[in-house]
Amino acid sequence: MIKISKLADYAVVVLGAMDGAGIKLLSASQIAAQTNLPEPTVAKVLKALAGGEVVLSVRGVQGGYKLARAPQDIDMASVIMAVDGPVSLTACVEGSTDSCSYAVTCPVNGRWNAVNDAVRFALQSITLADMIAPKNCGTIEKQINEEARV
Repeated sequence: MIKISKLADYAVVVLGAMDGAGIKLLSASQIAAQTNLPEPTVAKVLKALAGGEVVLSVRGVQGGYKLARAPQDIDMASVIMAVDGPVSLTACVEGSTDSCSYAVTCPVNGRWNAVNDAVRFALQSITLADMIAPKNCGTIEKQINEEARV
């Protein structure tokens, strides 16, 4: 089963909470209170998102976090890569950091690249704005299906 990690799921929840703040900086404790997620988890997610340049971190007494870009400019692939690393369905896809001892003799070595690319494309096609406005999901699915056919 292909599954998004809990931290990546929490990251979308955190980002959705941050969207409502506009340009105001929010602390990890404020976001934790708003989302009902444990503060250490929120802090861990925010650190990963800042490392992936999905959020901006400002240090100091008046510091906090804010979205690095508008929600429509933050794609789900960026969020997942910031939290979980590159999208790699198997050890033998291009760019995977995993190794497979059977790669040399495997008859499907490299053939998962197309599947991996399709998943990555789908994740790049869905933005944070789409995720926090679920009424648009049917439109997104149609767009992805149409673009996949081209």
